[in-house]
Amino acid sequence: MGNADNITGWITFFIGLYAVAAGVGEFRRPGFWAHIVRELRASNALQFLTGLFTLVIGATIYLVNPWNPADLLAILVSVLGAWIFIEGALILAFGDWFLNFAGKLMGSANRLWAGLSVLLGIMAIFAALVRLQV
Repeated sequence: MGNADNITGWITFFIGLYAVAAGVGEFRRPGFWAHIVRELRASNALQFLTGLFTLVIGATIYLVNPWNPADLLAILVSVLGAWIFIEGALILAFGDWFLNFAGKLMGSANRLWAGLSVLLGIMAIFAALVRLQV
């Protein structure tokens, strides 16, 4: 269970699980991410809901994670929360442009992005487990 002493570790752990699951999903079904981006580009309603959901998740991570300038992991999690918030705002404001950019970025190297996602996810899980001393 999370508390003020270990919230950074738990946020890191769940972000790591998400990254591993997303990477494995792309490995299992190549083109999965590109298909999601195509569907988002085609639907204003999905763009709005995705932007809103992303914005709320980013704001929550940013606001809940304790800021500690002496703790590198806490800084990284806060910066990640801020970036997720900005990404949500960009999807809401410039969904068509942002998703075109994302589609081009992901379309060229799906296996590379999937591998990077799994690798970063494993690193995040390891950092979280060290932090949580589970």
